[in-house]
Amino acid sequence: MDKTDLALITELQRDARLPVSKLAARLNMARTTVQARLDRLQRNGTITGFSVRLSDAASKNQIRATVLLHIDPRATAAVVSRLKSIPNVQQATSASGRFDMVLNVAAQTPAMLDKILDEIGEIKGVQSSESLIHLSTKIDRAG
Repeated sequence: MDKTDLALITELQRDARLPVSKLAARLNMARTTVQARLDRLQRNGTITGFSVRLSDAASKNQIRATVLLHIDPRATAAVVSRLKSIPNVQQATSASGRFDMVLNVAAQTPAMLDKILDEIGEIKGVQSSESLIHLSTKIDRAG
């Protein structure tokens, strides 16, 4: 990945809906060159998809939590497979240290979050969990 690829990715992170022609103009490149780079970045797995970021107003009614899991090492694959079936689990990341996995979870109500946390805790192979409820965002460089 070169500086041009990084510049292209930066533009897409700002607005993934930009047409290729606008990306080309912003990067001072030919449209076909930008399209070829996009295709290559998707083919080689650098770009794995495009997503939607909700505005503060739209996500305002969501309760977000970080869930820290301690998992039986032999059950990791099964736990991940089960987590994939819970749509409220927005991200799962393996971690080093005291916990094995960090989850980002969102729910519409406290009762729904409680139910989701119970569901996660009941997954075979999850030995313990700790939940951190998000109160307010102070810095958001990803958004």
